[in-house]
Amino acid sequence: MRALFLALLLLAAPLAGAEPVAPPDTPLADGTAEARAVALMHELRCLTCQNQSIADSNAPQAQAMRTEVRQRIAAGESPAAVRALFVERYGDWVSFVPPARAETMLLWAAPLLLLLAGGLLLARRIRR
Repeated sequence: MRALFLALLLLAAPLAGAEPVAPPDTPLADGTAEARAVALMHELRCLTCQNQSIADSNAPQAQAMRTEVRQRIAAGESPAAVRALFVERYGDWVSFVPPARAETMLLWAAPLLLLLAGGLLLARRIRR
């Protein structure tokens, strides 16, 4: 029995000197950095849930992404640089704010076109 206790004590000894790991989703100490991180988390899509931001998702992958966002913001990276990193890694789809490029022009113009079409239909109906 004493040998078993001694063996367990020896196995646990390396853990005694280890630095405590911050639990996931621990806010940053700097309030402005935390605000920038949270704002960015609301702009990034959870890859598991697909229709939630990583700030709202409970998925393990979203939790890992939140941790990485906080680490990078705490290291001094700008939110734009962190967003660019995630877009490079996962593609434009990861961002709730798609970039305005030729490929996404229809996405940006669709609300305006639908509003214009609705206005034309309404004007036609009112004339009758």
